[in-house]
Amino acid sequence: MNQIRSILRAGARATEPTSPRRLGALIGGGALALLGLTQRSKSGLAMAAAGGALVYLGARVDRHPGVLVAQSSILVNCSPQEAYQFWHNFENLSIVMPHLESVTVSSGGRSTWIALGPMGSRIVWDAEIVNDRENESIMWQSLPGSALFVEGTVKFETAPANRGTLVKVEMRYRPRSGAIANAVARMLGKYPNFVMRQDLRRFKALIETGEIPTIEGQTHGPRSKVVAALRVADPTRPIRPESQVREVLNAMRRIA
Repeated sequence: MNQIRSILRAGARATEPTSPRRLGALIGGGALALLGLTQRSKSGLAMAAAGGALVYLGARVDRHPGVLVAQSSILVNCSPQEAYQFWHNFENLSIVMPHLESVTVSSGGRSTWIALGPMGSRIVWDAEIVNDRENESIMWQSLPGSALFVEGTVKFETAPANRGTLVKVEMRYRPRSGAIANAVARMLGKYPNFVMRQDLRRFKALIETGEIPTIEGQTHGPRSKVVAALRVADPTRPIRPESQVREVLNAMRRIA
């Protein structure tokens, strides 16, 4: 099967979703779901699940959120200096944030961010640090003219009785096109604060123990094709654009 190659470039001109596109997704997804149900087989159920996912995405394609906010805080057993040093190198963030494929830091406090959107799409934007107070806070935002406006702030506060560091993070996303708006909305899911909370839990585990616990990738008895198809369509489980769909489906059936 063909590789997934869709790329959404922030700063480039994106195509606004149109009503015919939404109608096509609803009709096509519905037809695929009905065809799958009539086959009365495991492969038919997988086809029906994929069709249902397409209908769901089609139903949401014209819903353009304004500003998406993800914020949370966590107490970490480390000094403000340690927490600050980790966050100050933005390239570390892809370790604790699964939706970030990479962050590349360049000179002058600028960086390029690549996030994994739905179905292996990429969302790319450039940002710069606008306020940097050593061991206290960092504020950054996307460069002017970007199709996706991103503003992030992280603060480091010493906890009472020196019992660690309270890390507070807030990120605001304001897409300037419908296509990127929908991609970001699906990337963050229905509860952006929960997504941020999970990211901070991974950060806490990494700082305190040196590793991030996970059950992802553990072997499991073969699951059905339906479960595999639903996992592939799940926006909270980003997949790499270069991935082969058949291989991803097989992998999703084997892991916990």
